Amino acid sequence: MSANSTAGAFALAKKDPKLANNWKKKSAEELSDAEVLAMPDEEYMNDKQLAFFRLKLLGLKQDIHDSAGQTTEHLREDTVVVPDPADRATIEEEHALELRTRDRERKLLKKIEQSIARLDAGDYGYCDETGEPIGVGRLLARPTATLSLEAQERRELKQKMFGD
Repeated sequence: MSANSTAGAFALAKKDPKLANNWKKKSAEELSDAEVLAMPDEEYMNDKQLAFFRLKLLGLKQDIHDSAGQTTEHLREDTVVVPDPADRATIEEEHALELRTRDRERKLLKKIEQSIARLDAGDYGYCDETGEPIGVGRLLARPTATLSLEAQERRELKQKMFGD
């Protein structure tokens, strides 16, 4: 996903002034994305936001572990011998697609672990290149982001111009 499509994912999210102070009377578990987004800028990466994003990352991690277990069960169930070559090819293609999906999730799991480590180190929510805040909207759209939108766009432009 490019920075531009990521920008579109959270550019529509606007701060709702009615929700601006809801975070003061709720725990991190009770906060919604909209309430976190509505927090004042001077509260960026306060204890509640950090706890909120930790819960979000841990939830993503658990979802990936759950789907990995389901994949294992699914692959185990489908190991019956199918005499028809077309049916066998279909089953093998479905398995290959599922394994590619799990490989992408494995890479995402590594990014989630790195994000949790950044939370522990106090670096979460700040751009690796500039040190500027990444922004709550971007983190809601991509909790594992390590670059601000501008830094990500610069990186993608360099990759486009010069290759990897």
